Amino acid sequence: MSARAPKLEVEGLQKRFGGLTAVRDVSFSIQAGEILGLIGPNGSGKSTVMKSILGVERPDAGSVKVDGREVAGWPPHRIARLGVGMVFQHSRPLYRQTVIENIILGLLPDRLMDILPVAAAEARARAIAERVGLAGVLNRRPSTLPFADLRKMEIAKAIARDPRVVLIDEPFAGLTARETASFAALIAEMRADGRAVLIVDHNVKSISALVDRIYAMHVGERIAEGTVEEVMANPTVRKVYLGGALETAARPETAFGDAKTPFLEIENLNVVYGKAQALEDVSLHVHQGEFVAIVGLNGAGKTTLFNAVSGLTPYAGDIRRQGQTLRGRTAATIARDGVVQSPEGRELFGAMTVSENLDMGGHRLNDNARAERQEWLFDLFPVLKERRSQTAATLSGGEQQMLTIARALMMKPDLLILDEPTLGLAPVIMEQISKALARLRQSTEMTVLLGEQNVTFALPHADRVYVLEHGRIAWEGDPSRFAAEAGARYL
Repeated sequence: MSARAPKLEVEGLQKRFGGLTAVRDVSFSIQAGEILGLIGPNGSGKSTVMKSILGVERPDAGSVKVDGREVAGWPPHRIARLGVGMVFQHSRPLYRQTVIENIILGLLPDRLMDILPVAAAEARARAIAERVGLAGVLNRRPSTLPFADLRKMEIAKAIARDPRVVLIDEPFAGLTARETASFAALIAEMRADGRAVLIVDHNVKSISALVDRIYAMHVGERIAEGTVEEVMANPTVRKVYLGGALETAARPETAFGDAKTPFLEIENLNVVYGKAQALEDVSLHVHQGEFVAIVGLNGAGKTTLFNAVSGLTPYAGDIRRQGQTLRGRTAATIARDGVVQSPEGRELFGAMTVSENLDMGGHRLNDNARAERQEWLFDLFPVLKERRSQTAATLSGGEQQMLTIARALMMKPDLLILDEPTLGLAPVIMEQISKALARLRQSTEMTVLLGEQNVTFALPHADRVYVLEHGRIAWEGDPSRFAAEAGARYL
């Protein structure tokens, strides 16, 4: 590595929000012509580091230097003037302006006396547009562009100011596999131009072919730093992403008696949000009584998949329950027919008590059946019995999660969909939910579709596993094969 001073240097960075230390003693540097990947799961501190560099957040301690000049605590516009550019994950164009007009606005100088002649500004904007692959859409407005072109426009706007340092947030989120390659090539060109590039992403794999080094974070601190190979092999990184040793107790697929017509079949499922393709040609099946885990990092498409099954999201392709299509059925009809989702956001009635929330889930049952079901659930989650008269808003996060699952179970589902049931929970609460799932698996004929980032939680309960990655199924198999075949992919 060159002995020259780095373009970006972060040293001893700390940021607190009240009593929470979001970033603690983070230090790294990036040379001209180098790409550093900043990775970590949700809540690891990546966004706070990025905002501290940009000036959106003011660090409580530490140093941020651009070309050797201290900028920590500067406002964002001063840091931008010094040569720091940003490629946002979510496109922020001026929708009334055309593509070329958006790029020209990025060329505007900080002083009126430095304004380029109109012809020169337009020529430079056209050259930038051609470089990023937008030459054919210069006169179109952003609302008419596909998602990939909107991302290209963000790059064009960023490089219009000729930044020395470029920060790129989740570069491949929402892109198809085909679009990812061309977008990666544009980022590589920034390195070739001699810019220092910081890519903020969730996992190693999505940026592994692009970056020179990786800086991995967890709960605000550095856990590993080095080459892609070194970080992927790091035991702490593997523990953070995979959760440690993987224990499995899968039942063979031949144990289920609906081989010809599985309970749930999803075929060539595609979902688009605006310009972004959230799911692409997803196909999977779930047998009656089977527990199937859909594992994937945040943004992989798990919630979108579940919402499509539940009738909450429009889709192309087909979803069939026991051979009958679910297309055209409302979410309420699908739920009443036994496909019930426990949502990631919980969506409890905060002003209602535990018992009242459960009554809402079992409103179609008669009084005796509802009371019997509640007692069964209180046996499954004893803490809910203790809190039965307490309002949902006053419960702890773990208790709220148990109530969310219990409310779904009040509907006596044939298929229970669990979306990130352990997100943000303490290990002791995860253990309680794990025991409840084990009981469901052993004592009921219920079918379960479990979406999780935490594979150590998911795999012991799974008969089969699908890995969802950038909206596509990247791997399918027995959970016992996961560590050997898909563990590295999951990083």
